[in-house]
Amino acid sequence: MNSNAREHLIALLANMTQLPGVYKMLGKSGELLYVGKAKNLKNRVNSYFAKTIEHPKTQALVARIYDIETLIVRSETEALLLEQNLIKLHRPPYNIMLRDDKSYVYIFISADQSYPRIASGRGKGRHQAGKFFGPYPSAASAKETLVILEKLFNVRQCENSYFSQRKRPCLQYQIKRCSAPCVGLISPEAYAQDVQNSIQFLKGDTPALNQELIEKMEQAAAKLEFEQAMFYRDRLSLLREMTAQQAVYTLKGEADILAIAHQAGVTCVQMLYVRNGQMLGGKSYFPDMIGDDLGQLLSDFIANFYFQVADEVPTEIIINLDFSDRAQLEQALSQQFEKKIQIKANVRETRAEWLELAQMNVQHAIKRQLSNHVELQQRFSQLAEVTGRSIDRIECFDISHTMGEATIASCVVFDQGGARKRDYRQFAIQDIQAGDDYAAMRQALTRRYKKAMLPDLLLIDGGKGQLHMAMQVMQELRLDAFMMGVSKGEGRKAGLETLHFTDGHKIQLSEDHKALHLIQQVRDEAHRFAITKHRAKRDKRRAGSVLEVIPGLGPKRRRDLLSHFGGIQGVLNASEKELTRVPGFGEVMAKTIYKVLHE
Repeated sequence: MNSNAREHLIALLANMTQLPGVYKMLGKSGELLYVGKAKNLKNRVNSYFAKTIEHPKTQALVARIYDIETLIVRSETEALLLEQNLIKLHRPPYNIMLRDDKSYVYIFISADQSYPRIASGRGKGRHQAGKFFGPYPSAASAKETLVILEKLFNVRQCENSYFSQRKRPCLQYQIKRCSAPCVGLISPEAYAQDVQNSIQFLKGDTPALNQELIEKMEQAAAKLEFEQAMFYRDRLSLLREMTAQQAVYTLKGEADILAIAHQAGVTCVQMLYVRNGQMLGGKSYFPDMIGDDLGQLLSDFIANFYFQVADEVPTEIIINLDFSDRAQLEQALSQQFEKKIQIKANVRETRAEWLELAQMNVQHAIKRQLSNHVELQQRFSQLAEVTGRSIDRIECFDISHTMGEATIASCVVFDQGGARKRDYRQFAIQDIQAGDDYAAMRQALTRRYKKAMLPDLLLIDGGKGQLHMAMQVMQELRLDAFMMGVSKGEGRKAGLETLHFTDGHKIQLSEDHKALHLIQQVRDEAHRFAITKHRAKRDKRRAGSVLEVIPGLGPKRRRDLLSHFGGIQGVLNASEKELTRVPGFGEVMAKTIYKVLHE
């Protein structure tokens, strides 16, 4: 891990919230390494970096962490449920103990008796048929829920062997925790109603249940059956006290929830995603938009995101701030995606809980961004001291190829607000000798600055040779650019970089210098941007050449195959059975493809 990434993690840990939530640990290329939940995010995430950590798996995980993302929720239970959804969706490599649901505690209601049993167990549906509810964060929380159900509805929890041998009611009946179905003290119909009430409670569907208890209490009081009325009153009190709807899994259908906020010059839009009734996480966006009307900014963001970026749109878009052209935007989205889409600003119950989560997270995201903004300002300030001139915009170039194959040049742009990704550029390098980095850099610089304005600092990833070549390009274009080259130190170790200037002098900043951290940050981003495009281009070429030799696999079917698995790597990793699931591919074709690729 380089010093830039290390400093980024230190800043993240220092500014992390103490609220409950889920954290995602990411690797150098943004890959998801681990998902975890926490009652206190700051304490839990900081514990990974304690010097006392000795477990080999944890040490290996920490060594690969380059970034950490968090999503705030309102309880540890919600954190667990979201964690489960993310693990099942992404299968992170370091979630070894959470590859399936065997470690989670569920409450189940058996389905094979006239008088069903309610109990808890680990592993959803592993041991018997029935209705399952959960998961629960711990065995203790499941047991607590069972105690509440005993008090509320008196449904039996005893083992079937014990139930079948009873001749008289047990102690549970005496303390009013069971209705004694074992000896027929309750009819199957009345017991079935208690079971149904238990199911309603476990699903969080309590309004009707609440109203039913109120009516029964009032009826008993009207008949002067005060003891029975007190019984229903106590049930009602318990129900109101213990009902805790978990918004992470009770929302039906699909929806995107968007919350926008602005603070200290930073505008953020937080998106939460719900699909098939499950929350699948969220993402913070910091749109480069100007205006005082946040509602209009949100409208512009929605239009840009769904028409230009998103591949699909859910039937509901829930927002925290209404805007004047909501009806027109609804109509346009519905026409574009050929289904009815609603944008809702006033929501209640579960959807209001989702919106509350989004608003909590947007405020946290802005706070995190502001802390990073302050750090960035300090880095630019120290770079100005090193260079002796004011610098607001930096552009950095890098070259990526594999033995001269699929050469790509990247240009990334940073200013004092951070990375300006909309100004990034990539250049497919052509008509040069394979592996000639100087010629590749010359072509990229020429193509870029024939039209674009010069930045305050042109940063070249390379030493004297690359910088000298860049100076020649600037002379040919008759441009006066302030340039700097950055070459890696001994052993290519981060922190030992040398900065080369056009007048021939060079300096080496200390490893903890903020100006060096800024240069490393920009240089690393240029490298990431170049290598990502290069690998995509290279893999596309290789995919075509590998798949073209397979008999019966024409251009359309090759395209369908790559689309289904998301690229050649997915095809290579697919089993023969998975290949048969591609539309239009039978067992014979799947077997042929697998044999060519693997044998």
